[in-house]
Amino acid sequence: MRPVSKLLVIPCCAALTVLLASVSAWAAPRSGQAAPMFAGAGVDGKSYDLSVLKSRPMAVLYFFDAASPSSRDGLASLGQICRRFKGTDLAVWGITRSPRQGVADFVSQNAVDFPILLDAEGISDLYGARVILPTVYILGPGLTVMDYFQGGGKSTEVMLVRLAERNLQRKETALAKAITREVADKNPRNVEARSVEAYAAIQEGNLKEAEDISKKMIASKGEGEILGKEVAAVVYAKTGQTDRAARLAGELERKAPGRVQAQVIQGDILYSRNQKAAAEEKYRKAAAKPEGSPTQKAQARNQLGRFYASLGEYKEARGLYDQAVEIDPYYVEATSNKGVTYEKEGQWDQALASYRSTLALDKGDMIASVLAGKAEEMIALNQDRSRKERIDKLVKELAERYRRQKQSPQKGEEDTWTSRPMVLTLMDFQEKGGLSERDGLSTALAVQLGDRLNASGRVKAVERTLIEHLLEELNLGSSELADPNTALRLGKVLAAKLIGTGTLHHMPDGTLFNLRLIDTETSAVPKVITRRLPAGGSLEEELNRLNRELLHAVIEKYPLRGFVVEVQGEEALLNIGEAQGVVLGTRFEILDAPKRIQYKGKTLEGTATPIGLIEVVAVEKEFCRGRITKKARALKRDDQVQEKIDPFVSEG
Repeated sequence: MRPVSKLLVIPCCAALTVLLASVSAWAAPRSGQAAPMFAGAGVDGKSYDLSVLKSRPMAVLYFFDAASPSSRDGLASLGQICRRFKGTDLAVWGITRSPRQGVADFVSQNAVDFPILLDAEGISDLYGARVILPTVYILGPGLTVMDYFQGGGKSTEVMLVRLAERNLQRKETALAKAITREVADKNPRNVEARSVEAYAAIQEGNLKEAEDISKKMIASKGEGEILGKEVAAVVYAKTGQTDRAARLAGELERKAPGRVQAQVIQGDILYSRNQKAAAEEKYRKAAAKPEGSPTQKAQARNQLGRFYASLGEYKEARGLYDQAVEIDPYYVEATSNKGVTYEKEGQWDQALASYRSTLALDKGDMIASVLAGKAEEMIALNQDRSRKERIDKLVKELAERYRRQKQSPQKGEEDTWTSRPMVLTLMDFQEKGGLSERDGLSTALAVQLGDRLNASGRVKAVERTLIEHLLEELNLGSSELADPNTALRLGKVLAAKLIGTGTLHHMPDGTLFNLRLIDTETSAVPKVITRRLPAGGSLEEELNRLNRELLHAVIEKYPLRGFVVEVQGEEALLNIGEAQGVVLGTRFEILDAPKRIQYKGKTLEGTATPIGLIEVVAVEKEFCRGRITKKARALKRDDQVQEKIDPFVSEG
C-alpha cells in the first residue's frame, strides 16, 4: 500500500477543520431560541445547573480557553465588571474544557468571583463552542438567546458593547456606562461604545453630558459622525429645539438612508405638530429600516404601534408591540402598551397577563403595577355576578339621571354649617401633544391619586370602576370630558362636591400635567395644579406631591365644620366623624359666635373669633371625640368648630 502523500494530508486537515467548524456552527443555538439546558461541576467543586438562572433577567455564558490570551482578556473584563456591580442581577458563568489546574491558576490570579465550570459533559458541543474561542452567549428572560459572539479581540469589544446596550435596555444605566468605559479605555476609537455611553447619559437625564459626547463623535467623522448626530438630534428634541432636531434628522436621512433613528425623531416631531398623516409615514419607514441598534428598532415599532392604537386599530398595534419585544426583550413599554390594547377591548385576562410580564422584568414599574391591579379588580367584578348586577343597575340609573340632568336627591337640611362628606371624582385626563412612548399614564395617575386621597380619609374618591362603567354607558371619551360642562354634569349625578379633570401634554423632555378642581355646586375652580413630570423621573414622588397639594387645597377651601354636642371634663364630643373626613389628629378651632353690629338700620355680621383648640383622639362614623388643648372660656353645647390647617399638610 502506497503511503499517503503529505500534500494530501494538509488539505484533508483543512477540510476536517472546516467541517468541524461548520458542524459546530450548525449546532449553535441562534437568537430567539431557548438555550440548551446543562449541568456541570465548577472549579470550586460545586455543582451548577443552568435552570437556576431561568428567573434571572440576563445571563452571560462565556466559553473560553484558559491558555488563550484573548479568552483571558474578555473573562477578566467581565470579572472586573461583576465585582463592581454585585448588586445587579447580571449572572456570568465561565465554561471551559481546559485542564483544572490551569483554570484554577487563572481564577486565583484574576480574582474571578463568578462560577467557572469545567466542561466534562459536552456542554461546549451543545453551544457550538469547541473550535472558535472565546464563544459568548447573552441570554435574556427565560434563558432565551439574545446575542451570540465568537472570537476574541474585536469580537470581544463588540460583545461588551452589546452587553452594555442590553443592560441599558433594562435600565441598569450605571452598569451600561461602566462596560462602555471599559471598552473605550482600551480602544478610544470605538464609537459604538461612546454612543451607548451617550444614551446612558440621556436615560439619566444628563443631556449636557450626552451632547458633549456627541460632539466628540461627530468630530471623528465616518460612522462616529452618523452615530454622534443621532445622539445630538435626540438631545435637541428633548430640550425643545425641535426645528434643529428636525433639520439634523433630515440630514441623517440623506447621509444614512438605511438607519432607523432619524425617521423616528421626525415622526415624533410631526405628530406633536398635529401632522399625523406625515408622522405615520415616518413611523412606517422607520419600522422598515434595516440599520440601527436593537433599542432603536424596537422604539420604531412601538411608536407605529402607538399610532395604530390611537386610531383604535388594536390588533395591528399588538403585532408591532410583539415585534418590538422580540427585538428587545427588556422593552417593558411595548409589553405594557399591549396590555392597554387588551384593556380597551375589555379582554382583562389578556391585559393582566401583559402587565404581569412587564412586572416580571421591572417590579418597580408603577404604571404596570397600577394597571395590573385594575385588571384584577375587573376580573373579580366579572366573576362576582351579584356585585356586577348592582353596579350595572346603578350605572343605568346614573346614566339616565345624567341624560335628564337630575341631581341625586338631597335631604332638606336646616343645618348649613355642618360639613357633608367631601366626595371627589377624578376623570381620565385628556392626552395632547406628542405621541408618548408609554400608554396608560392617564389611567394610572387617576387611579393612584384616587387611592392616595382615599387613604388620607379626608376625601372620598368615587370608585374608578363605577366611573368607567358610566363613561362607557354614556360613550364619553377624554375629549368630551375636557369640556367643563360635561364634567360638571357628571359630578352632579355622582353626588361629588369636586371634579378633578385636566390634561397631559406630552413633550420630548417630559409631560406637562394640568389638573383643575371644579366645584359642582358653584362651578368655581378652587385649585389649578400644573406640574412637569420629567421623562424617567420618579412618578411615585410626583404623585405624593400632588396628593399633598390636593389635600391642602381641599382643607383650605373646604375646612371641616361642626358643632360641640357635649363636653365631658377636658374632652368634647363633635357631630362629625369619619363619614365627613375626620381622622385622628385632626385639629378644630372652637369659634365664638360672631357679634352682630347694628348700623344705620342694617345688621352686619361679624367674624367668628377662635377661643380654643380641640385635637381629635377618637373617631366613629358620624361623630368624633377630641381633647381640649386650649380654651379662653368654658365650652358649651352648640359651639361651632372649624378645621385648622395642619402645617405638615400645607407643604407643597
